Amino acid sequence: MKKIGIADTTFARYDMYESAVDELSRIGTGYEIERYTVPGIKDLAIASQKLIDSGCDIVMALGMPGPEPIDKQCADQASKALLYVELKKNTHIIEVFVHEDEVEEEKDLADLADKRAREHAENVYDLLFRPERLEEEAGRGEREGFPDVGPLR
Repeated sequence: MKKIGIADTTFARYDMYESAVDELSRIGTGYEIERYTVPGIKDLAIASQKLIDSGCDIVMALGMPGPEPIDKQCADQASKALLYVELKKNTHIIEVFVHEDEVEEEKDLADLADKRAREHAENVYDLLFRPERLEEEAGRGEREGFPDVGPLR
């Protein structure tokens, strides 16, 4: 049985964990989920490392940076830290960040957070159980949370 870790934050304004778990349960079986919730986005790297150390085969790191310049700086630092842990542990950490200023309306922000979490949950499942699906989708201009842009040719 595979183990999927999901790290999320209390700072986020939408519960992407619930969306990811719901989508994973819709897609298939053969895994268990371990959750680790932290206060903010810069804590996601240590949460992800702890999940990997506890036996997770892959981790989703869910975060929602705010719209201010300091929020963007924190998101950049968190992203770099996640990459460091990913390389150090030789384990995929799928970063699922939804920036509050990606859309203007709060309803659209909730929809974006839900859709991005779900689409990345499918990516996590594919990485673990159906990697050939990712190969088939390579070069197709797919976007998580927004409409796909399609291939150039």
